[in-house]
Amino acid sequence: MRQTSVGSARSGMTIIEMMVAMGVFLLVIAGAFAVLRSESRGMRLGSERAHALQNLRFAANALEQDLRTMGANVPDDQPFLVYAGAQVVAFNADYATNLVDDPYAVYKDPDAPSGSVTALTAGQRITIPLSSFGYPDTNYTGLGGITNSPAETLIFFFDQDTSTTRADDYVLYKQINQDPADIVSRNILQTPGIPFFEYHWLRDPPSSPAFVEPVPADSLPLAHSAPIHGSVADTGRAALIDSVRGVRISFTVTNGRSGDDEQLRSISRLVRFPNAGLAVKRTCGDEPILGVPLIGAPGVDVNGDPIITLTWNQAVDEGGGELDVSRYVLWRRVAGAPDWGDPYLSIPPGNPAYTYVDGDVASGDSFEYALAAQDCTPSLSPVAIAGPIAVP
Repeated sequence: MRQTSVGSARSGMTIIEMMVAMGVFLLVIAGAFAVLRSESRGMRLGSERAHALQNLRFAANALEQDLRTMGANVPDDQPFLVYAGAQVVAFNADYATNLVDDPYAVYKDPDAPSGSVTALTAGQRITIPLSSFGYPDTNYTGLGGITNSPAETLIFFFDQDTSTTRADDYVLYKQINQDPADIVSRNILQTPGIPFFEYHWLRDPPSSPAFVEPVPADSLPLAHSAPIHGSVADTGRAALIDSVRGVRISFTVTNGRSGDDEQLRSISRLVRFPNAGLAVKRTCGDEPILGVPLIGAPGVDVNGDPIITLTWNQAVDEGGGELDVSRYVLWRRVAGAPDWGDPYLSIPPGNPAYTYVDGDVASGDSFEYALAAQDCTPSLSPVAIAGPIAVP
């Protein structure tokens, strides 16, 4: 008998059904990609928004923190505010020291270059950024009279960012003395209609109480044109800058994008100058009395390397008198040099006698040393000088 097999019927997809299925699939994929793109854009914008806020706070805090040091430990003849413009502010403060035991500077930075921890001299005269104003015209040696004032010049300024295509993009810079300016923050815009720096000065009319009001924009810039603060020349219009007591900082930050992706955040903060207009008062009485000689002698250490050993006894006002010695300040210079420069060493009190071994010498060197006692004013005593001391 002949057998046959009958296959079961099978149904397949027509071309139209396949095209419809593919179209639905593509729609689903496109929707998924759209959602992913939206989520990605949202996350990116959220991250950039947070970065802009962080940038805003960092720039504002850096400005406020340093501006509040204005006038700290500045001698009476040195101005606290040097230049006040809509985009730049320059001021003096004993901002930093590289001496371990200096109790008067606001900050300690052992690695700070020596030229950035004391006042500019007339020979180091600089031009304030974004201006034609030069500073200083004299040397400030108010504390002790043998070296520069400890108050350096700090400058903050907003300058156009030439690295971007935007014409309204600024960079905030910070400069100390004649050192190159450092970047504090980028992606900064000027808030429309508001200057970066708006100053407030003290007005004291004869027939009414004193008050503080904004400095008119057409009065800027203000500059301390009188070389000596508080001198006869530092009166009238030249003294207007001395009446400034605060500054309002205003600016806007951006995430660096344009159009719908641009994120803008603005801030306006009033910073008071707590040290402005304050004279350095003698709260410790008269300047300290050193009253002892500084003795220096060349020699060699246990390894045979050359050294200079310096010795002195307690100052008169450390063990008696006003009992107000807060430290000893030591200077060193090459024999015959015209000035002492920055302090070489700061030594705390508390010993009946003192010894310092200077190992940073070489055969053939010849140095002079100067020593002064300092009180809490801070005022320096007359100095004791040792040398020249020749290293054999």
